[in-house]
Parts: sequence; C-alpha cells; structure tokens
Amino acid sequence: MKKVHKSISGKSGQELAQIVARAALDKKAEDLVILDVRGLSSFADFFVIMSGRSTRHVQGLAQAVDEALRHKKVGSESTEGLSEGHWVLLDYNDVVVHVFYSETRGFYDLEGLWHDAPRIEVAAGGVAP
Repeated sequence: MKKVHKSISGKSGQELAQIVARAALDKKAEDLVILDVRGLSSFADFFVIMSGRSTRHVQGLAQAVDEALRHKKVGSESTEGLSEGHWVLLDYNDVVVHVFYSETRGFYDLEGLWHDAPRIEVAAGGVAP
C-alpha cells in the first residue's frame, strides 16, 4: 500500500487530473484534454490525453508528470511505452495519462473512442474550481 502525501490524500481523481495537466502544460504539452470517464469505464475515472512534438518531447512530458506526482508520493501503478516515445501510458489508478507523439494520437483517436465522456476544463494552478 502506498503512503500518500498529506497534500494529495483526500484529493479526488479530478484534482489529480488537474495536477497532471498543470505539470504537462508547464512542459509545453499540446492539445491537452481531460476526459471524465466515470460511469463509462470500470478501470479509471479520468483520462488526461496530450501530445508531444517529438518522441523526446513525449518522454519528457511523461517524466515531468511522473515527477510531479512522485514528489507528492503518488507513483504510477504501471508505465508503458516510455522507451519508444510514441504513446506513453501512465496509470495512477483513478487517473490514466496518455502522452502521444502527435501523429500517433490521430491514428488511435482516443477522444473519438470516448466521445461520450465529458471534457473537463483545465483550471489555473492545476486545481479544480
């Protein structure tokens, strides 16, 4: 069982998604969206989807997100695709982060697959209003 830092304990999945979004935007993530998949998915409550300009940028975005949450003692349950840098998946239980190389994102079209999921606006400062 993970020990969760006081500043994260009790935070909702939406608040964690906002923290992820802010960390990614600070590293120049492109086309970032947060999808609310509660009631549509049994394995997560929120998807944070973003693009990077190159495979190295994708890797940097994934590392920045992981570092931002690791500093708060929240670690990824699973990380896939980091070495290739085309599609990195970071699983934080309630929040699943997808970091795509821009061309790969269009091919998989997760936003289209989850078109019923409401989009959540990224709040200033990374905290939901």
